Amino acid sequence: RANMSNGRETNAAENSSEMTLKECLDDCMEALDLFLNNHFNESLEKLRPRVNESMYHALIYATVLEMQAMMTFQQDDITNAGNTMKRAQEVCQRSGCRDCCPLILSYKVQLHAEVCYAECQLQRAALTFLQDENMVSFIKGGIKVRNSYLIYKELHSFIKSHRCLKEPSHVHLEGGIAFGIGAFNLTLSLFPPRILKVLEFAGFSGDKEYGLSLLNDGATGMNLRSMLCALLLLCYYTFLTFILGTGEGEVVEAERLLKPFLLSKKPAPSVNIKCTTCLVTVRVLLLYGLISLRFQAVKFFEDGCKAQQTWKQFHHMCYWELMWCFTYKRAWKMAYFYADLLSKESRWSKAMYVYMKAAYLSMLPKDEARPFGEDEVELFRQVPTLKQKIAGKSPPTEKFAIRKARRYKAALPVRLPVPVLEMMYMWNGFSMINKTPELTEGMMQTLVEAERSLLEAPVNEYTVDDRCVIHMLKGLCLKNQGLLQAAEECFNKVCSSEKKIRFDHYLVPNCLVELSLLYIDQGRRDEAIKILHKAKHNYKDYSMESRTQFRVHAALAKLKADPVVTPVTSKYYEP
Repeated sequence: RANMSNGRETNAAENSSEMTLKECLDDCMEALDLFLNNHFNESLEKLRPRVNESMYHALIYATVLEMQAMMTFQQDDITNAGNTMKRAQEVCQRSGCRDCCPLILSYKVQLHAEVCYAECQLQRAALTFLQDENMVSFIKGGIKVRNSYLIYKELHSFIKSHRCLKEPSHVHLEGGIAFGIGAFNLTLSLFPPRILKVLEFAGFSGDKEYGLSLLNDGATGMNLRSMLCALLLLCYYTFLTFILGTGEGEVVEAERLLKPFLLSKKPAPSVNIKCTTCLVTVRVLLLYGLISLRFQAVKFFEDGCKAQQTWKQFHHMCYWELMWCFTYKRAWKMAYFYADLLSKESRWSKAMYVYMKAAYLSMLPKDEARPFGEDEVELFRQVPTLKQKIAGKSPPTEKFAIRKARRYKAALPVRLPVPVLEMMYMWNGFSMINKTPELTEGMMQTLVEAERSLLEAPVNEYTVDDRCVIHMLKGLCLKNQGLLQAAEECFNKVCSSEKKIRFDHYLVPNCLVELSLLYIDQGRRDEAIKILHKAKHNYKDYSMESRTQFRVHAALAKLKADPVVTPVTSKYYEP
């Protein structure tokens, strides 16, 4: 009887604990819904009273503060978010400690506590990388990442090997584990093999298809991590695969994820940040080539900015995209306007924003008045003074901008021929306009004019490099126009000038990558593989090397996934 009585008491206590867990999850879902509907302060107010007793309240509260810190890039916000996340981790640890409450603690609560603890570890690692730039902090962050990964991995194995009860909170547990394991697998799969081998030695592994599958499961279910899973997938489909891949993006998958939220009158709380939804929607339409950049894109982004005024940092994402939209239209002054806004309001990369301001001004005719009376030479000279470090290193795009701006240190600087178009290439902008012939034609016109100016100017130490930059960019335009043989000739001109290039050593490996993509489109598989391996192994220590290596990896993965590549037919090219 005593045993039966104790069993009944324990079961009752566990049921009571489970109800409390369910109430916490429901409350946090409501708070998250407020956040996603742009009621940021109301969301924090709802969470704040229980941050010291509920692991989920503590986690979501700290997550919101971390998102704010990453957007503002203010040191005080980063420190506050880090301290709050540390306290959240302590709450998770208490919640999962059987020694503290052995009678009422169910194994289910322990599992939830472990998931929350792992998520706190991962987010603290991200803040560690932002907060300090010394090697000790970098190592500490790496240890946190590994600990988080091991917890996720162990939990995933546990729920797969044990028959867990499917009570209401289980969907949130599965969602948390799916997000963690999915995010790790997807992220790691993007790394080139030589880096992945080192990570695998440390216990990590990356399977892209498996990661996408888990994230898709998490995104389509109604759980606390649905939004994180959906946003990560949308970021991957519309940004990462585009910038670090072969310039194609995976728009069908992105459209599938977006469709429910665009068609529904009352979207589910998975992706209901209007600013972000507008941002991704425009990316999808741009990748499809189905949008007028002058009107619809601007309207979408402006709608996103109007959706909320509390966190201006959401606006900066739209400003960045608007800057590129006007770049594609060659509306240099309008693009400058958004670069100027970013340079004044955003702390993420002032070196990049000021470089772009100078680049846009340099594209204007010499006799044309500059906005606000600014001078591009002075702006270029400011760029090196604005660099910053994340995880102990300067962002590659900032390093690239600083290197390009060096020539303006001279008393009589040699101007960059097409700095906007060169940076546009670094963000795969020529792939963005490949379905819009008039935009490609406009870029070609700009390049022809720049090439004429170079031919008329006296020869100097930068002449060969500048001509090669123009050859590469012309090759991209010719490829967009279907003039594949002419594009190949442009890329080969750069490769044949390898020994004469003095500064822009990134040009040859990148032209090899562009040649390989050209060959893949034509079904010239063996030639593509050969030059991809050449680009991968024969060049190092050049600007944006990691980006190029990511693209090599993506191209080789594409060839592996599609053994038979259908050639692109063109009336301009005869095989």
